Amino acid sequence: MLVYNTTFHVELDDARNFVIWLNECYIPEAEKSGELKNPRILRILSHKEQDSECFSLQWEVEDSAALHRWHTACGAKLNEEMMKIFKGKVVGFPTLMEVIR
Repeated sequence: MLVYNTTFHVELDDARNFVIWLNECYIPEAEKSGELKNPRILRILSHKEQDSECFSLQWEVEDSAALHRWHTACGAKLNEEMMKIFKGKVVGFPTLMEVIR
């Protein structure tokens, strides 16, 4: 089992709307393919900066092939939509991790 994590750095004024958008738009759309499961959003408390908040969106994914299928079919489009809505006010950094225990 793998964990697909994206850390989002969000300007403070847009943080609330960003979390709403993740919950109401991004997550439901991303779940439709069935490749990504068990989403959770976490607020990152370390590395705080004055004018921004950081969030982690984590998913469980079976393997890297499933993640690639999701990204090709859905993920790239969702990232484009995010950039249109939030412009340069949100930056995401993806990480793929393997569950050891």
